[in-house]
Amino acid sequence: MADNLKQYMVKLESDRLSIRPISIIDAAFMLQLMNTAGWLEFIGDRNVKDRTAASNYILTRIIPSYHSYGFGLYLVLLKNKNTPIGICGLVKREGLDHPDLGFAVLPEYAGQGYTSEASETILDYADKQLEIPIIYGITTQLNIAAIRVLEKQGLRFQQTVQLPQDKNEFLLYAKALHKGDVAP
Repeated sequence: MADNLKQYMVKLESDRLSIRPISIIDAAFMLQLMNTAGWLEFIGDRNVKDRTAASNYILTRIIPSYHSYGFGLYLVLLKNKNTPIGICGLVKREGLDHPDLGFAVLPEYAGQGYTSEASETILDYADKQLEIPIIYGITTQLNIAAIRVLEKQGLRFQQTVQLPQDKNEFLLYAKALHKGDVAP
């Protein structure tokens, strides 16, 4: 069990960013992020309206992924200031055969390359440490910024999909991480 716990306690770094698992101490930040206009429009209202709800979301939706799959969403911080700016990581969604690259950033940090930098770091981790062969990315047709990030990371449009318990149609992108593997 101790070895498994080490796997969840990943700490990744890029030139400008530090990336670590999300914990209960991040509830105030998650509350802020989950109520930004971009989150509400493109990810959806998760009914997280106070710090208690944010704590519960972390405990019931984020942390269990680390234990069930060995990966999840991670907090993205500016390395030089230790300031949280967003989240990035891998999500295993019902209805998809492979993990999905997910990300969100506070509006004041959008358009500065942070999301792409965090995504590249997560994809490198998924390939070299987790040995995940194929990564998906899903987004709505209107989320042009997310589409740009996915395409910059080498994910290519495959098809439109509808996930269980979701009325929305999503664009599905994919990338084979290992040479020799082929994205569907």
